[in-house]
Amino acid sequence: MPTTNAPDWERLQKALSVEAERGFPNLMGREYQFHEFLKLSFSQPPQELPEDDRRRWQELGDRFASYGEFTPSQRQHLVAESRRFLLQMQRVFEKVRSQQQETRPTRVKTPPTAPIETVAQQTTARYTHPDSLHLTQPLTEVKAIGRRNGDRLARLGLYRVSELLYYFPRDRIDYARQVSIGDLEPGETVTVIGDVKSCRFFSSSKNKKLTIFQLVLKDPTGQVKITRFYAGHRYTSSRWQYAQRAQYPRGATVAASGLVKKNKYGVTLDNPDLEVLSHSEGRIESITVGRVLPVYPLTEGVTADMMRRAVLAVLPAARQVLEPLPVKLRQKYDLVDLPTAIEQIHFPKDSESLDRARRRLVFDEFFYLQLGLLRRRHELKQSGEIASRPASAALSGQGQLVDRFYSILPFQLTGAQQRVVREILGDLSKTTPMNRLVQGDVGAGKTVVAVVAILAAIQSGYQAALMAPTEVLAEQHYQKLVGWLNLLQIPVELLTGSTKTSKRREIHTQLQTGELPVLVGTHALIQDPVKFHQLGLVVIDEQHRFGVHQRAKLQQKGANGICHVLSMTATPIPRTLALTLHGDLDVSQIDELPPGRKPIQTTVLSGKQRQEAYDLIRREVAGGRQCYTVLPLIEESEKLDIKSAVEEYERLQQVFPHYEIGLLHGRMTSAQKENAIEQFRTNQTQILVSTTVVEVGVDVPNATVMLIENAERFGLSQLHQLRGRVGRGGDRSFCILMTHAKASADAKQRLEVMAQSQDGFFIAEMDMQLRGPGEVLGTRQSGLPDFALASLVDDREVLILARNAAERVIVKDPTVDRYPRMKRELEKRFAQLLGGSILT
Repeated sequence: MPTTNAPDWERLQKALSVEAERGFPNLMGREYQFHEFLKLSFSQPPQELPEDDRRRWQELGDRFASYGEFTPSQRQHLVAESRRFLLQMQRVFEKVRSQQQETRPTRVKTPPTAPIETVAQQTTARYTHPDSLHLTQPLTEVKAIGRRNGDRLARLGLYRVSELLYYFPRDRIDYARQVSIGDLEPGETVTVIGDVKSCRFFSSSKNKKLTIFQLVLKDPTGQVKITRFYAGHRYTSSRWQYAQRAQYPRGATVAASGLVKKNKYGVTLDNPDLEVLSHSEGRIESITVGRVLPVYPLTEGVTADMMRRAVLAVLPAARQVLEPLPVKLRQKYDLVDLPTAIEQIHFPKDSESLDRARRRLVFDEFFYLQLGLLRRRHELKQSGEIASRPASAALSGQGQLVDRFYSILPFQLTGAQQRVVREILGDLSKTTPMNRLVQGDVGAGKTVVAVVAILAAIQSGYQAALMAPTEVLAEQHYQKLVGWLNLLQIPVELLTGSTKTSKRREIHTQLQTGELPVLVGTHALIQDPVKFHQLGLVVIDEQHRFGVHQRAKLQQKGANGICHVLSMTATPIPRTLALTLHGDLDVSQIDELPPGRKPIQTTVLSGKQRQEAYDLIRREVAGGRQCYTVLPLIEESEKLDIKSAVEEYERLQQVFPHYEIGLLHGRMTSAQKENAIEQFRTNQTQILVSTTVVEVGVDVPNATVMLIENAERFGLSQLHQLRGRVGRGGDRSFCILMTHAKASADAKQRLEVMAQSQDGFFIAEMDMQLRGPGEVLGTRQSGLPDFALASLVDDREVLILARNAAERVIVKDPTVDRYPRMKRELEKRFAQLLGGSILT
């Protein structure tokens, strides 16, 4: 494949970032206007990219030609799409480039490696005929494994042949590349073939019980000295040493595989695997030497060599695995058959076989997840159309309440908000239960959209509930709803764990009689005493923070045991993660910020520059504005040298003696939290020292500075949420990311992403790549499927293909009854992937 100069990825991203920060004005650079620069940059796609990606690269260039005629919203879409595409293409480009690195030619003739199938059959044949193996056979009954090793494998949860076949390697060591001794380079894993020049044993001068084995191999290009160490009295035996030397007589041909290292004596192979060949051109029969070596997760008593030999012993049984996918589907998506994929994921013939095997198995993981989610969505939609199943209420979006609400709003909804409202009202008008997720960046205006849905329920004669994960966020929602709904003479109540017993009883009574149309609360809403007269709509904010059963329990409080569900999240979720978590939801995206919202100036500072941050705070507070200071801990930690909220609260009282300083953290009582927020909201305190409890929900438009201490300890998505607490008024706002003196260069570079971008979806994409999908959601226990091989970061293209394939199957046969093998595999895989539970 021809190569091209690498695109200037950093310059392209910087141009897109600056354009976004300035509000998409089509900036003028030194030589070109923004759209001209992008059109030129996208005119010549890198030849390393796949054909479809090269075509899309050029299409983006063509679209930038019309950038000057686009509306601001269209410009925003194109810039965001381009940034995500470039990020994806950079990874593809770099992967292809690394694969294209020319390997140095081997200057000596090297023997071939025997096919692993041959070695596997020879290994199995010593104990039992391959045909006697079967997939359900206990491993303790496989003679090549034996009862003792079978019991050891049980510690890994492996009991049967099929379970061992599906126990995939977590990594590989590549010994398949054979090089000449003269071409050895430190850091590479390789195989060399050489003749024995010398072989000797001697004892260490410092430790007489340490025996040193030294083997020198040579070929026409040079020689290499290989050293092994044996600790113990038995290895000092001349009889044992004689037996070892006899394996490596002078002139014998030996294959050695290992990691190349350099020491003061030159290059060597670190503790290599060795095999003596029958002659200079004989085949390598070892299961380790000269191969791509699988590396498995192990446990006590299970060695790497034992695991490889056990897998090799059952590998012939892979041919018995039934293929669940139809031939046409495999052909359309270029998938190898399942038995071949299982064989090659363990002991591949070459790197191409490994790639094709992994692609098939990753496709299967994504495919069955998506098929299960899509089938569940179909079943949910059917529930409102089948008379025997309970239907949700049909709610009308046309009515006086909604019209009056629009009239009292001091602003107009953005185009994106209007689009999402139409999608929601369209769902509510049907008896099929709505199951929709609204995504929106910080400050995009999700709550006002939810209020329209709530009013649609009320004017249709039903009740609505809004559930938030924390008391702070529930209180914020309650205050907003009271401000709007009181003008419409609609009562709203708040129910949390802190609500007094008398008030709680009053709320319960009003809910059951129907006097109370809207209830806002936390987990308290799902408690058994909370019974609604006629619940038609449930709104769940930051829904990924709730457990599966908690969300389901609230939904079941609806009329007929079911109701419409509107989920919201201010955590931008990359598409691959959204498909995985919410594949059975309809997703709406508010991708447009309200007009007049100014970009937040974000700066990364070190401890030495702290005075700059304090000078900024003084200027802003002197001008009547306010400041947040956020820290990762509540109290000082002896183990971690980082600031705590309590410690910083006390210190800042000395730094800013003329200003009132508040404190907010998770260990405070609800009343204390509410008081701290209220004092800050009313400007009684000018500086609020807090933990991440302010991450979502706290809305104080007068706050213009967000100072985050030890910013390197936060993920990008969390930093973006914290930054969103400022910039909510008309004043220019600032976010300062303070780093610890010991913060790594990588951590500081990661923070520069925040300084350069205001795009929450781009930041979430970067966060997922850097820290993994669980961390993007704010918790590792976030209901993510348990994939054996698939990666949401590395395998996004396969996920999109699998989703496409699953959609095709559901369109043809929503019950999957037409494909019995596929259905059986779906039932087994879907439960395994989701840990036996559902995500939404």
